[in-house]
Amino acid sequence: MAMKIRLARGGTKKRPFYRIVAADSRMPRDGRFIERLGTYNPLLPKESADRVKMSLDRIQYWMDQGAKPTDRVSRFLESAGVLERKERSNPKKARPRKKAQERAEAAAASEANDAAASQDGQREDVKAEDVKASETPGANAEEPATGASEDGAQAGSEDTQDAAEAESKDAPDTASADPATPETEAPEESKAG
Repeated sequence: MAMKIRLARGGTKKRPFYRIVAADSRMPRDGRFIERLGTYNPLLPKESADRVKMSLDRIQYWMDQGAKPTDRVSRFLESAGVLERKERSNPKKARPRKKAQERAEAAAASEANDAAASQDGQREDVKAEDVKASETPGANAEEPATGASEDGAQAGSEDTQDAAEAESKDAPDTASADPATPETEAPEESKAG
């Protein structure tokens, strides 16, 4: 007969309470057992002494008779100092499953696309600003200064307005005074011919 030291579940729905029992391995989990060896109440805090209660001398007796503790009971016995601590390693347990990995890859790809799109948008904005600045280089110089300097006065707004008025007055005079412009040459040729 193969003996196990295992947990038998008791308690009500969503209120578990376990008995630590010595039982035949062929019997149902909550079924017939040979001896009750302790209790385990997972609802109590981990620091509580009443969380796990075991009769260590009876557990040792059944282990001497050939009973094998289950994984959970062996963890209790390791924490009590009866058994040596086993090295447990299950590196695949923490890895996400196939669908979760696919969702993570899709999320990473969409984040990469969003980042690339935002960088492209920023580049286009910078290029558009550069084009606007290169198309209208004189517009910035002719605008009057609206900001106040440290003294509180406007910096040279009257000088820029005077310069703009002088340029506008000079432009028509120079165009009409120059006889070699194509506008004046074309009518003279038509009269001569």
